[in-house]
Amino acid sequence: MSNEVIVNETLSLLRNHRSVRQFTDTQVTDEQLNTIISTAQRASTSSNVQAYSVIAITEPELKGKLAALAGNQAYVEQCSVFLVWCADLHRLKQVTAPHLGDKPSYEDSMENFIVATIDVALAAQNAAIAAESLGLGIVYIGGIRNHIAEVSELLGLPELVYPVFGMCVGYPDQENDLKPRLPIEAVLHKNGYNKEQSIEQVKSYDVTTKQYMIERTEGKKDTPWSQVMANRLALPHRLHMKEFLESKGFMKK
Repeated sequence: MSNEVIVNETLSLLRNHRSVRQFTDTQVTDEQLNTIISTAQRASTSSNVQAYSVIAITEPELKGKLAALAGNQAYVEQCSVFLVWCADLHRLKQVTAPHLGDKPSYEDSMENFIVATIDVALAAQNAAIAAESLGLGIVYIGGIRNHIAEVSELLGLPELVYPVFGMCVGYPDQENDLKPRLPIEAVLHKNGYNKEQSIEQVKSYDVTTKQYMIERTEGKKDTPWSQVMANRLALPHRLHMKEFLESKGFMKK
């Protein structure tokens, strides 16, 4: 399989994505924010349901509370604007009710939960690239799900809305090396899933990631990717999510 790739300006932007966790004091303008979100809205959406909402947090005190709930991640408080990306079926339920009459509604089905979660993820990635094209940096924050009920209450999220992740946006105050990704042969399968190929490629990736960690930490860490993943899977992680989502009206059908 050839590893040759095409290069152009758009592809270079996409291929040079880095997570940014240090930001300058320069603020994101309303024009920039509107551009980012309107670009996010052009992402693909299942059946045009557009089942997501975005809450832009700029108030320092509120950012501080969210930073604490997200695991005391200082960059949530430091960034210019913190975006909370929410899967949103509440709006759909409310605006369709007058048209349905006595007909049953399935907004709380597992399928619609999946649709909403995918919709918000696609929109957020559009936003990330839009922000980077404007010279801004971003980092996704899954930590808002650490205390998801408290985050939801703090932001006044109604039934059938849940915060999927946050996103710090601001002007970068750091330079990062590109973190190596899995070899393309590990993720690209042709005409069927190749189990042996996928697993075999991790061996070379472990060598690459071990060397990357040695260089990045000046020899303090040398843990390969598969060991990092094993450590992650060995810990119970946000096991409250199922109960919370059901309490918010998701996945009843």
